[in-house]
Amino acid sequence: MKVLAAMSGGVDSAVAAARAAEAGHDVTGIHLALSRNPQSYRSGARGCCTIEDSNDARRAADVIDIPFYVWDMSEQFHAFVVEDFVSEYADGRTPNPCLRCNEKIKFAAVLERGLALGFDAVATGHYARLRPGPDGLIEMHRAVDLGKDQSYVLGVLTQQQLSHSLFPLGGSTKTEVRAEAERRGLSVAQKPDSHDICFISDGDTAGWLRDRLGPGRGEIVDTSGKMLGTHEGTFGFTIGQRRGLRLGTPAPDGKPRYVLDIEPVSGTVTVGPREELAVNAIVGSKPRWCGSVPAEDMLCTVQLRAHGEEHRAITRVVGSEVEIELIEPAVGIAPGQAAVVYDGTRVVGSATIASARRRIPA
Repeated sequence: MKVLAAMSGGVDSAVAAARAAEAGHDVTGIHLALSRNPQSYRSGARGCCTIEDSNDARRAADVIDIPFYVWDMSEQFHAFVVEDFVSEYADGRTPNPCLRCNEKIKFAAVLERGLALGFDAVATGHYARLRPGPDGLIEMHRAVDLGKDQSYVLGVLTQQQLSHSLFPLGGSTKTEVRAEAERRGLSVAQKPDSHDICFISDGDTAGWLRDRLGPGRGEIVDTSGKMLGTHEGTFGFTIGQRRGLRLGTPAPDGKPRYVLDIEPVSGTVTVGPREELAVNAIVGSKPRWCGSVPAEDMLCTVQLRAHGEEHRAITRVVGSEVEIELIEPAVGIAPGQAAVVYDGTRVVGSATIASARRRIPA
């Protein structure tokens, strides 16, 4: 097959490209330039987005002995990832930009261009596994290394996208991948992993958002409506947040307070005890299915944040929405996050959390 290897400049994508080439595929390496001003994005050897990363990717391609190109995806990235991130926070939601980047850039814009150029598939360094299912469709499963599993941020991929994807690292551990990079002579073998948001160079998300949205003063209140303090923008908060509230008045019981609700129009942030964060009813919008749409109520597990735990649930599709009934309550579930549905290790699909609440049994 003719394969495009998306090379971020990190160790995972370098080894994935090397494995694809070793498997006999005709591999071409590409690095995605996601900013017209790379210095405005995160700096340091972290494996994404910077000029340094582009150079690391090029050196890895030279060692693997494959052609290498840089594709300018800055306009698409800004429109579909950065602007979406700002808009979601402005509306009081908590987005996942890595998930949106996978959906809109790496497995949509890149794949579309690659297919048009005659390539058959895109290979990435994501930790997930693909295998044929009994119905003939391609199934996506969790990686062998559960600590590195990235199936959550890939839960937005459709069957068409999965059928043109390769994840060469899904059956390996991170330790094995680093050791293989050393054996192959790849200089990125010990390069640190990327964890932060790539387009926020200093890691100060609230400050970055304030620069773009402007200050927005509002009140912090308890569940009775009593004002406890003020803030400079709802974008500095997320559901379930405990730290950084800067409340001068302690709770009557002396226990910590958590963010329970964010109202961006009025600027009101409501805080309260942890037990009031518990929800067992979630409504998801904009569902995307990796294969067939579930035709009936499905006993499954759902993951509600990256690297979060799995929750047993019953999922049903109702029109254009997904209703998720959690068997045990979960806490800190914020609108804008993704709910990814699993059947064992298989990813069924995902939806964006539109609302979450505590359903009282009849």
